[in-house]
Amino acid sequence: MRVVVALGGNALQKRGEPMTVENQRANVRVACEALAPVALEHELVISHGNGPQVGLLSLQASAYDEESTYPFDVLGAQTEGMIGYLIEQELGNLVPFEKPIATILTMTEVDPDDPAMQDPTKFVGPVYTEADAHRLAAEKGWTVKRDGDHWRRVVPSPLPKRIFEIRPIKLLLAAGTVVICTGGGGIPTMYLPGERLDHAADRNPRTLVGVEAVIDKDRSSAVLAQDLDADMLVIATDTDAVYLDWGTPHQRAVAQASPDAIEAYPFPSGSMGPKVEAAAAFARSRPGKVAAVGALADITDILAGTQGTRVTTDASEVTFR
Repeated sequence: MRVVVALGGNALQKRGEPMTVENQRANVRVACEALAPVALEHELVISHGNGPQVGLLSLQASAYDEESTYPFDVLGAQTEGMIGYLIEQELGNLVPFEKPIATILTMTEVDPDDPAMQDPTKFVGPVYTEADAHRLAAEKGWTVKRDGDHWRRVVPSPLPKRIFEIRPIKLLLAAGTVVICTGGGGIPTMYLPGERLDHAADRNPRTLVGVEAVIDKDRSSAVLAQDLDADMLVIATDTDAVYLDWGTPHQRAVAQASPDAIEAYPFPSGSMGPKVEAAAAFARSRPGKVAAVGALADITDILAGTQGTRVTTDASEVTFR
C-alpha cells in the first residue's frame, strides 16, 4: 500500500518547549518509532510542517542586519533540508541499513492570480508595536495587520496547484525508498504572470520564481497524495480523531464520514479546518480511497481502520466512535 503521512508540528516541536536541536531530534525520534513499522510494510512518503523552524531562521537572520533577511522560499528550502536530515537519520537508525531513505527539496506551484495573493492573512514572525510595524512595512514592502494587542507581518497562503518533483519521487518509490518531501507545504513558487507554455519549444520558456508565501502543509500533502495515486493519506495531529463539538460536554469523535458530510460541519480555520479540507479533497479526488486524521502513535491502528477519523467516498454519513 502506498501511504502518505503528513506529520503535524507536534512531531517536531512540543507546545511551549524550547526549540533546540536536541528537543527537535528527540521529538523526531519518537515520530520515527511510530513510522518505522510502516516503512517496512508499505511504500511510505513523509511530509512535515516547518512553521516554527522558518520563524526561528527568519529571526536569526534579521538579528544580524537587514541584508541578512532571507525570503520565505529560501527559508523553506533550508528547513526542508534540516528536518529531512533529522528524519532520515532517526528513521535510518530504526530500519535495516538496506532500506533507502531520501529527502527531496520540493517546490510547490501556486497561482499568481490566487485571491489569497491579494489578501495576505498568514501571520509570520514576531509581534511589533503599531508604529514599528508600519515603519517596517514601508521599508520592506511588507503587509502588516493587527494580531490581538500587537501588529505582525502577514503573507499570502495560496492553494497548492502541483508538486514539481513528483517524477523523481515516483522513481524513488519504485526503487523501494522512503521519501521525505513537501516539507512545510513545499517551497512556494510560481510562474511569472503573462508567460505562456509553448509545448513545441525544446525547453520550458516560462520563468519560475520563489514567492513570499506560506502554503498549508496538509493541503499540499493532499495534492502530493493525489498526484502519487496514494492508497491512503494520513494527517497526523495531536488529537486521536476529528471531534464535533470539541471542548464541550457533547464532544464526539468521528469514526468515518464522506467528504461532503464532514465538510458540512464548521471547524476552526487555524487548527482542524485545513486538515478536514485536505482529507476531504483527497478522498473526493480518489473515490474509494481513504484519508485519515489521527494521532501518529495510533498509525498502525489508523491503517487498519480501527482508530482515527476516516474520510472516504465509500461512506454515506457521519458515524462516531
